[in-house]
Amino acid sequence: MHEELNNLSEKDLLDAGIDLKERQRSATFVQIDEKPSLFRTMFEGIELLPTEDAIKKYPRFEQYIGKAFSAINKDFPRDTKGGFFLLVKKGANVVFPIQVCLFLKKKSFSQKIHNVILVEEGATAYVINGCTSDKASKDSLHVGVSEYYVEKGGYLNFTMIHSWTEEVSVQPKSVALVEEGGVFVSNYVCLKPVREIVMYPSCVLNGRGSRASFSSIILGHKGSLQDIGSRVVFRAEETSAEILSRTVSMGGRIIARGHLKAQCPSVKAHLECQGLIVSEKGSIHAIPELETDYRDVDMSHEAAIGKISKEEIEYLASRGIDENTARSVIIRGFMDTDILGLPEELRMQIEGLKEKLTDSSM
Repeated sequence: MHEELNNLSEKDLLDAGIDLKERQRSATFVQIDEKPSLFRTMFEGIELLPTEDAIKKYPRFEQYIGKAFSAINKDFPRDTKGGFFLLVKKGANVVFPIQVCLFLKKKSFSQKIHNVILVEEGATAYVINGCTSDKASKDSLHVGVSEYYVEKGGYLNFTMIHSWTEEVSVQPKSVALVEEGGVFVSNYVCLKPVREIVMYPSCVLNGRGSRASFSSIILGHKGSLQDIGSRVVFRAEETSAEILSRTVSMGGRIIARGHLKAQCPSVKAHLECQGLIVSEKGSIHAIPELETDYRDVDMSHEAAIGKISKEEIEYLASRGIDENTARSVIIRGFMDTDILGLPEELRMQIEGLKEKLTDSSM
């Protein structure tokens, strides 16, 4: 194993869903600051390479650089260095997750990378993207520019776990394009303190019968800003999508955005934002948007923000549970990982982290 990897904290990596022992993994990619340090595959149906290497090996991949951003008329950031290119080959059924780790180690460093995932026709893949940082990476910035392409009948389940430190700023930019019958599932988890995260990933449903799902669980700590949203654009009939978010403010500022935009008829979509305020010093701002020019759509949204009720605390107290423990139990229940389409091992890993962090915050 690369010497740099030996110096990484196994605990920090596991908190971000990354297992360098590669138990039940199909491939691994690790980038530390600007340099890819490890990339290998254990499944013949996939290729996982640094983006620059992939383009040299497969010149046809050049067409995917910036294509997704052009599809929604967004400028493509070209000042990137490093990142990965994942190819899931036609018809491949990748059962074990592919894991990718983007690690910040240097102080006052800007990590700007470009990632591409291409799921070819009829292929299936699960990806765990764990982003984390060393305590020494003070005043650093992470900008992950990502493009996802799901071809006809393909399935991509993408889980991003952010596990940063308090003095890191994060600004991911990502777009997914999904063709006929394709499925894009995006799970997002952020439970640890961070200075700020600003992200608004988009998915464009280009093909008939395609669908998308965005689910997120966000824990906002004191002093943090998390401006996080999801957008789905419908450009083909008989498409569907859902956006679900669970946000808890322990003193941090959270802005939960969601946008469903129908550019054709025969669309079905739902947007749901649920927020829980634990500390009066925190705030949650839910911004749900539905947009359409057609009558033949079924689009809905639900947003609710509240606090832990006195009745819930008293109910648990009557069963011998002290107030702080009761609050932790209620918060963990609110941040329901069942809304995420996660493999069981990863779900249990996140449950353990959720329990540890809520208990310590109380």
